[in-house]
Amino acid sequence: MTQLESKGAAAATSRTLRGSLGVTAIIFMVVAAASPLTVVGGAGPLGILIGNGVGYPTLYAISAVILLLFAVGLAAMTRHVPRPGAFFTYIGYGLGRPSGLAAAWTAMLTYTTIQVAVYGYIGYLLEITVVSIGGPDLAWWLYALATVGLVGILGYRHIDLSSKVLGVLLVAEVAIVLVLVAAVVVQGGPEGLSLAPFEPANVLSGSPGVGLMFAIAAFIGFEATAIFRDEARDPDRTIPRATYGAVIGIGIFYTLATWGLVMAWGPSGILAAAAENPATLMLRTVAIYLGVVGEVLVNVLLLTSMFACVLSFHNVLTRYQHAMSSAGVLPDRLSGVHSRHLSPHASSLVQTATAGILLAAFAILGLDPLLQVFTWLSGVATVAIVLLMAVTSIAVIVYFTRNRADRRPWNTVIAPALGFLGLAVSAVVIVAYFPVMVGDVDAEGAPTFGAVTWALLALVVVVPLFGYAQATWIRRRRPAAYAKLTDAIAG
Repeated sequence: MTQLESKGAAAATSRTLRGSLGVTAIIFMVVAAASPLTVVGGAGPLGILIGNGVGYPTLYAISAVILLLFAVGLAAMTRHVPRPGAFFTYIGYGLGRPSGLAAAWTAMLTYTTIQVAVYGYIGYLLEITVVSIGGPDLAWWLYALATVGLVGILGYRHIDLSSKVLGVLLVAEVAIVLVLVAAVVVQGGPEGLSLAPFEPANVLSGSPGVGLMFAIAAFIGFEATAIFRDEARDPDRTIPRATYGAVIGIGIFYTLATWGLVMAWGPSGILAAAAENPATLMLRTVAIYLGVVGEVLVNVLLLTSMFACVLSFHNVLTRYQHAMSSAGVLPDRLSGVHSRHLSPHASSLVQTATAGILLAAFAILGLDPLLQVFTWLSGVATVAIVLLMAVTSIAVIVYFTRNRADRRPWNTVIAPALGFLGLAVSAVVIVAYFPVMVGDVDAEGAPTFGAVTWALLALVVVVPLFGYAQATWIRRRRPAAYAKLTDAIAG
């Protein structure tokens, strides 16, 4: 490398992320990660089919309340911990460096698995779409890898471009879902309109743990508002507002949209309709209520919705890696910022390669893109994120109890404690029903913890243990790096 190149590389590495993202732009980024149309048209039918059927819409409302309580403590931390690491930074400040590093790796597991899960779904949907219009019958993973490449190109560039792309796609997909719900309300559905999805007997029917898993998974990404701190305009005000706005907006929208989906087929017909083919339930519903044009439009928007989802998770993952590199736990090169695009370009390239390798491995193993890649990895991501948020709630309480930086009881103790309780109960219920989601059941359909279940759940244990081990190794072998880690995640 020449002296000029060395100076240029050093300059790029020393740069910090910056930008002027406002509340609306950040909400677009994180709500796009939640991918409204993907949830309503993809995860929603699966939640109805293998979850708790007619009562599934209520679980979105329950999830929103739990996560809103969690968000209160999260917002309080963003005002007093001016760093963009989100979970691992806040847990580090509250519970110490080893816990913070364990949380960092758990967050990486969460976003990596949910991103690859959606890549599997988009590959499957592209495959059946191309075949339906007379195109060649190519393997799902080819489409998935092509999507990885396109996401990598956008992720390499300035985040403002990603924000604009996500904003346009998000408005379009939300609008078409609301139009569908309005059409169902006007036409009344085959059994009329009712509040059957909110009746306790329906909410507790079937496998509510599986339904809750899909419901909470739909919110994954909202907490990533904090990861964009360095690129936000007036972050002390922007980040909390964006966090509350994302949770409330997502909760209302999903509850309304899935209620409309149930009403479109009727409480007694929705399970049969989902069982016919959960992947096409949304398209068949639109064909009935909005006609062929609406069906084509939704098919296109469902694809773009999934693309928006993986693009948003790509941006979150690259910034997690960037923050971890700045903390000294990943190679220094990942902390580099592009001199022109002002993006974490090296981190983006690594994330693109990671997604590609995982998809190639799943293709070699012959996994089904919908019932295995999407469903299994979504389950892992949900268990991991619920545990992360529960530990973050504890960290918030410990942090403010110790330093008294914020004396508002509701924000620093009561709401985080209630959030922790809700998250802990959710985790227990989800794990109890986890085998149902992966197909580990006995002859009567009762969950049994088989090899697949244990292997997937083991990831949520092994990955944070690796973080603890890494923290211990750094402290003993690289004291200078440990001091850097201290500054990054423990004040």
